[in-house]
Amino acid sequence: MVFEGLKVYRGDDNKLRLFRPMLNMNRMASSAKKACLPAFDQPEFLECIRRLVEIDQDWVPHSYNASLYIRPTFISTEQSLGVKKPCRALLYVIMCLAGTYFNTNAASLWADPKYIRAWKGGTGDCKMGGNYGCSLFALDEAVDNGCQQVLWLYGDDHQITEAGTMNVFLFWINEDGEEELATPPLDGIILPGVTRQSILDLTRNWGEFKVSERYLTMSQLCSALKQQRVKEMFGSGTACMICPIRHIAYNGQVRNLSNIILGFKKTSVEVEVSTQGFYSSKSVKVLISKLLKV
Repeated sequence: MVFEGLKVYRGDDNKLRLFRPMLNMNRMASSAKKACLPAFDQPEFLECIRRLVEIDQDWVPHSYNASLYIRPTFISTEQSLGVKKPCRALLYVIMCLAGTYFNTNAASLWADPKYIRAWKGGTGDCKMGGNYGCSLFALDEAVDNGCQQVLWLYGDDHQITEAGTMNVFLFWINEDGEEELATPPLDGIILPGVTRQSILDLTRNWGEFKVSERYLTMSQLCSALKQQRVKEMFGSGTACMICPIRHIAYNGQVRNLSNIILGFKKTSVEVEVSTQGFYSSKSVKVLISKLLKV
């Protein structure tokens, strides 16, 4: 089973807009290929979603804090049990209302290297149910330790990969003294998030600081925190949009980031959506958190 997640927003002009939906279609096609599910017509499926939203448009909230969540889903419908490539499959869509993801302004994370979310050669870069099901035990332990989510680590050097279901960003002064926005690279264990890609596109366009896709380790983060080189750390995703990280519990200690969270300066940024039909020549106004300089 593979799936996607995207939202439809109601703008100030009362028009409904999907945010970069073809990126979701492309990612779902990639996930389906790895699951040996059949290929599907991406533009046609997107048009079906558009028509569904059009029919159910009254469900889209008149609010900046809520939206209509769309869950495209692709499952095998074989008539027998067995571990094999499916010959039959069902592609369908579920929709529901969505509000604020966390009940606080910043997330607390629990990092324990005994659990890993994904591994090289696996399906960490796909939206598959198994990736999320296996995370629940670690999440339960995180909650027992007073945290909201898991900071997933990988390898002997404790590479930072994802935070819960979010991509991770670190805004800091790096080892070379440069102001840098860094996020782990797409090496097969990181989900290629749509919000992640949008942040990279926007910040690179700003040209105000170095923007990198690079490996980050807990050792580097702890050292930077001790030397007061961390400016902000946050997670990104369709559900949470952008969520600052308040503290990280790691190796028996709590690394507090709340004293460095500067508060996000919200800027209205117009992102052109270059898709066909309903989406062509439309601009989606998104409130994205612009990092403040210290």
